[in-house]
Formats: sequence, C-alpha cells, structure tokens
Amino acid sequence: MSERRFEGTKGIEITPEHPVERVGEFGARAEAAGFDTAFASCHYNNRDPFAALSEIARRTDAIRLGPGVANPYETHPVTLASRVATLDEFSDGRAVFGIGAGDASTLSNLGYERDRPLRRVLESFKVAREMWDGERVTHEGTFQAVDAGLNYEVGEIPVYVGAQGPHMIRMSAKHADGVLLNAAHPDDFAWAADQVEKGLDERPDSRGEFDFAAFASLSVAEDGEAAREAARPPVAFIASGAAPPVLDRHGLDRELAGRIGEHIGAGEFSEAFSLVSEGMIDALCIAGTPEDVEERIGEITDYTDSFVAGSPLGPDIEGAIALAGAAIDRSGRGG
Repeated sequence: MSERRFEGTKGIEITPEHPVERVGEFGARAEAAGFDTAFASCHYNNRDPFAALSEIARRTDAIRLGPGVANPYETHPVTLASRVATLDEFSDGRAVFGIGAGDASTLSNLGYERDRPLRRVLESFKVAREMWDGERVTHEGTFQAVDAGLNYEVGEIPVYVGAQGPHMIRMSAKHADGVLLNAAHPDDFAWAADQVEKGLDERPDSRGEFDFAAFASLSVAEDGEAAREAARPPVAFIASGAAPPVLDRHGLDRELAGRIGEHIGAGEFSEAFSLVSEGMIDALCIAGTPEDVEERIGEITDYTDSFVAGSPLGPDIEGAIALAGAAIDRSGRGG
C-alpha cells in the first residue's frame, strides 16, 4: 500500500469536563490543527455540551460542531432537535447532530430506562428532520409529540448515529448521514464494515452518501507510557459498558469488566481505573507515542471513511490536539 494524506472527515471529541471558556480554547486549537468537526461529549456530570459548543462556535470560523453524542431520553427528542437547530443558527450553519442511545448505567442513575434504543434513536432523528424541514409533527411511538414545530427556519443538518451493536450500525447506514462507531481496534472495524454494507444495501438512493466514521478513544504523547496511563479513565468506562461480544472478540475478562462497572456505579473511580488491564487499553483505546497512534489509525482507516479522535487525547490536552491532528494526516492508507 502507498501512503496518502488522510482525506476523510477529521474529527475530534472535546469533553466539557473543563470550564466552557477552556473548551472553547480547545476548539480553536483543533481548528488550527486542521480538524474539520468537533463533537462535545454529553454527560450530566460535565458542563452543558451545548453551552460548550456555542463557545467553540464563537471562537472558530469553519469547524463543524455538535453533540457527540446526545441521547433522546434525558432530553425530549423535540427539545433536542430545537437545541441542535439553535446551534446551527448560532454557528452559521455548521451544526452536526450526533445522537445515540446513551450509556445504560448513566441513564439508570437518572431514573431512565433505556427502552427500545434503536427505535428511540431512529424516531428521534426522523422527527428532527421533519421539524427542520418546517413541518409540524404529531408522533406516537417511543415518545409523543402533538403538533410540534419550530417558529424559525433551519438549514440541512447532517445526522450521525453513535453505535456499537450490529442493528444500530445497520440502521445508521440505511437512514442516517453517518455512523460514529465507538471502537478503537481494527478487528472491530473489519466486523463493523460488514454491518455497514448490509445497511447500505437497503439505503434509498435519495438519501445520498454515507460517512462511516471511527469514533476512537485516543491518548497521545511523546511519552508513550504517560499516554497509556491517561487512557485508563475512558477505558474503564468503555470496558464497563462494552457488550459481551466485544469483550470476547478481544479476549477480555467479562468478570473484570463487571467489577469495573460496579466501582463506577458506586462512584469509586480510582478503584475502577486501577483495575483497567493492559489488554483493555490495547483493545479499547489508541494510546501511545505519535508513531504508535499513526500506525493504529492507518489500520482503522483501511475500513472507514473518516476518523474522530475521542477523549482523553492525552496527558497534555493542548499538545495532544496538535499531535493527534498530525498523526491523522499522516495515517491514511491507499491502494
């Protein structure tokens, strides 16, 4: 294979665990590093993602931005559609709608049951599209809406579905504009590519092109061991929520993943992070030196159209943004 410059969507996840002003600074750095899309993660224990995205929009000129990903349980889907449309207006048409089923354990902490997640996600973005088209919507399904509409005009907003399981991936390929596959190992993307193809076989021609995007937790630093250590918190959350087939695919201990989840549920984060194994870091995150990261991204983008660098990015966020951007640019593989 000959080397080429990466040509797909070059995205980044920015977690609003930092003050909103700081998140805006990270967004500006990301745009300067050549990233074309910024996603803000959505967890109730962090700052509000839409406030953070508005600050990124204020500090940038061209980068697309959106929740990565919002769930339609803790926020009513109609309200969520309006928030994304407002972001699109504020950013002069740069919004992207990242939507997914959400983390089951986090939702249970808030008293929500993640009922019929595939239908909920699909119905949510279909209703959003209808409202953005200026329609008044009455919907009876996994949620209710009666004569709901917006009193302002909205442009076209691409919809990306956060997915891991086969059914959600196939649904995304059939109905959405893109999928954000939450994984970090080439074996997961080889498997997912087959699911994407099955969904595309049923995709209407009128829907247009589809973007198969990796959404991979990434931690990069010149000190590879420091990068791997910084990866422990997100890997703990990923492992605790991973489906058994994902754990089995990489030979990871289900019981250990369950224990990590128990500690997270109890708020015992240090204990959870300490249980993360080296194998979990290898399978569930891209972590190491810029050269390590570049090689792994290249292996992944053999299967995907695009790449999104997910949190934590590294022990030094500012430096990691530049390192990650350069590694993505160098990582593409072509025939």
